[in-house]
Amino acid sequence: MADDAKRYGSSAFIAGYSDAKQEQYNQYLKKLHRDFIDSWNDKPQDQAKLGDFEQQKILGTGAFGVVYLTKHLITGKYYAMKMLEKENIVKLKQIEHSYYEKKILCGLNFTFCVYMKYFFKDNVYLYFVLPYIAGGEMFTHLRKLGKFEETSSKFYGAQVILALEYLHACELVYRDLKPENILIERTGYIKITDFGFCKLIRGRTWTLCGTPEYLAPEIILSKGYGMSVDWWSLGVLLFEMSAGHPPFYASDPMRIYEKIVAGKYRCPNHFSLELKDLISRILQTDITRRLGNLKSGALDFKNHKWFREIDWDSLLNSRFPAPFIPKIRSPGDSSYFESYEEEKIKESPICLYEEEFADF
Repeated sequence: MADDAKRYGSSAFIAGYSDAKQEQYNQYLKKLHRDFIDSWNDKPQDQAKLGDFEQQKILGTGAFGVVYLTKHLITGKYYAMKMLEKENIVKLKQIEHSYYEKKILCGLNFTFCVYMKYFFKDNVYLYFVLPYIAGGEMFTHLRKLGKFEETSSKFYGAQVILALEYLHACELVYRDLKPENILIERTGYIKITDFGFCKLIRGRTWTLCGTPEYLAPEIILSKGYGMSVDWWSLGVLLFEMSAGHPPFYASDPMRIYEKIVAGKYRCPNHFSLELKDLISRILQTDITRRLGNLKSGALDFKNHKWFREIDWDSLLNSRFPAPFIPKIRSPGDSSYFESYEEEKIKESPICLYEEEFADF
């Protein structure tokens, strides 16, 4: 594998996206950054209540609560309503995380990221109302197919690169990239979701969080880290999409961590030379050599030979052909989501943890 990369050498980079184009795009990202910071400093008021929505079915469950498919009774539009139980948030010491997730979702404004449409709270729950993405999780499609063709991995990976470039321009480190957190729209394009681990940073942070197989070595080694960890997880994602399994895996998380820190993995034989080269440049344990973290930033991805078929401007404007279009029969079609047992929604005559969530 290392020999392949060496043989492939600097020819992996092609003049596909010019420095001038990137500079122009950077100006656009700066404007989006200013918009995000304005939203971050703002204190938006909640604009809805539970009675405005009709809950239809559970789309997913987690440690803090459930996600429902809901219909907005006034507009007739469908949304994903994330109901976070205050008691669980307090027990798991995640008050600050949930507060920042709300602030981040309210400020996001990028085509490949979900955003907050409405938010509110009641005596028992916090509610995040997000766009409903009917095509389901990438994870579901990946498990069904076993692995993606490289054309599909390329299409999805390029959108993830643009999403991470946007988040980093907004001083946000995402920290939870994985197929479960990538949703497929009815157009075949993606949206990144679940910003529970996302954090506004200026400098470095030390929190150990994320999914074991996707953790960067600098997180495991408690070195303090920045945006570089997201580029590492992109390398893991490109590998998993194209192989059907992550590059570092074992039944024991400690063994996974050992493999990650050693940076040892094997690419399947069916990987193209270009993909092997790209992954070898991303899964660098030395962050000073990791693609995405170098002087040219995301431009190094845009000009890598594996992405030569990608028209980045067309992709950004959703004009690049998608390799797979989900069959969505109606706006509220939930056939791409698993079925879950209905859960009883809790009620309380008094406002629980009112002081803890006073700023929400």
